[in-house]
Amino acid sequence: MKILLDTNVIIDALTSREPWNKSAEKIFLMGANHIVDMYITASSATDIYYLLRKFVKDTAGSKQIMSKLYSLIGILDVTAANCVEALASPISDYEDAVVEKVAASKEMDYIVTRNIKDYKEGTVKVILPDDFISMLEEEV
Repeated sequence: MKILLDTNVIIDALTSREPWNKSAEKIFLMGANHIVDMYITASSATDIYYLLRKFVKDTAGSKQIMSKLYSLIGILDVTAANCVEALASPISDYEDAVVEKVAASKEMDYIVTRNIKDYKEGTVKVILPDDFISMLEEEV
């Protein structure tokens, strides 16, 4: 199963942001154990680094954390076509529309996010982290 993790889920795990960190960390473990294939978009990578650096307050430490993150997840390119298609998307937030278009073009099974309402108008299934974990546990 291929999932695109929204920035909020990544930040929850990397910064131990409560109360959401537990489910985000479980999803990371699923990826590390090859239960799911996890991805982010290239544009999300820059946002994640920016937020992480503000939290860690150390450039070298932030880069080290990002390097570890990249060993667990794939990074999906954002194409010009994704950006243009996002303009016509019914998703009102442009950044979210770009993420959804990348997810659709790479045939992701789900976008895992705490902000499912932001993606409701898209074509890719969206799911809350806790619901995603429950769904996978039911399959086992």
